[in-house]
Order: sequence, then structure tokens, then C-alpha cells
Amino acid sequence: MAVLPCGGYCTRPGPGRGQGRGGDLEGPAGAATFLGMGLYGLVAPAALIRPFGIAADSVAARTEVRAVYGGFGVAVGGALIWAAVTSGAARHGVLAAVGIALLGMAAGRLAARAAEGPLALYPLWFYFWVEAVGGGLLLMAAAM
Repeated sequence: MAVLPCGGYCTRPGPGRGQGRGGDLEGPAGAATFLGMGLYGLVAPAALIRPFGIAADSVAARTEVRAVYGGFGVAVGGALIWAAVTSGAARHGVLAAVGIALLGMAAGRLAARAAEGPLALYPLWFYFWVEAVGGGLLLMAAAM
């Protein structure tokens, strides 16, 4: 198979592969999102969490943000890149695991709504929808 402008992602046979159905976009788009968040978390941890009303005003707090948002985000982004260039059970497993994790994050926001009452549109509901839709798309891609 020849490597095409899509970086080779659209050259694998199978449902959604190279058939113009978008089956290859969820992993790379998710990878870019996680890598962006992760790198931002590593470089500017206080700025990343500021929209949530959280102050990272100690070394321990900034270290925690760098680990959870930064390191984890970069690792998940890397896993999604790997899933985009591989096939089989490993690809499906990575896409499913990240999709389930995103849906779990969205569920946590629903639990917060139940416990805390109304939530602001941004950042809380905005990220709920990013996580819910992203998680669903990744699970659909894992099923292909």
C-alpha cells in the first residue's frame, strides 16, 4: 500500500478505512486534543486550571496539575497516535479505553451537577459535551 497524504491512516482496509466515512479522524483528532492539553498542562499548569476557579499556588499543586493534566494528557495523546497507525485488537482497545475514560469524565460532571446544583456553561458544560461526544466517537471508532 502506498502512503497517502493522510499519513497512511486511510490505507488500511476495513469499515471506515479510506472510504470517506471519517472512521480515521477520531483517533488523530483526539490525539491532537490530548497532546495540546497535556503540553499546556506541563508548561502552564496554573493557567490550565484557572477557568475552573482553582489556584495552583503551590509547588505541590502545580506538580499535581503537571502530572494529571500534563503527563497523562501527553501519554493518552501518544496512545491515540499509536492507535491511528496500528490495527487490530490493540487499536480497538486504545480507542475503547480512552472513549470510556472520556465518558467517565462526563459522568463525573453529571454527578457534580447532582451534588452542586447548576453548573456554568463554560467551562463545565462545555467540557461535558466535549467529553461526551469525544468519548462516543472514540467508542464508535473502536467498534469499526
